[in-house]
Amino acid sequence: MEMNREIGGWPEGFDSFYGVLVVLLVLADKASPNHVYDGSLTMGNMMLAAHALGLGSCWINRAREEFDSAEGKAILRELGIEGEWEGIGPCIVGFIDGAEPEAKERKAGRIVWVE
Repeated sequence: MEMNREIGGWPEGFDSFYGVLVVLLVLADKASPNHVYDGSLTMGNMMLAAHALGLGSCWINRAREEFDSAEGKAILRELGIEGEWEGIGPCIVGFIDGAEPEAKERKAGRIVWVE
């Protein structure tokens, strides 16, 4: 989490993970030609599943930079994860503090029907 804060350029003490207790990390095998797409779909599905369970979630960025670094690769080795992996993102999950936010109004002209 500290590495994520540093990469993001935030001051010491800033919590880029919002104090959550659960972080699900998505990594994708770099040998797969579709690894970024597959990992992104995994993230989206986890976030939809969290919502279906009444939980909040957020995709935290900077995982690629974290796990491309020497420190990040060392963390993966400590966890017994071998090979070449790209960090897609940590998905933080927890209970929503307060009411669920209202969906923002969609901008006109963003959907085009082709017949």
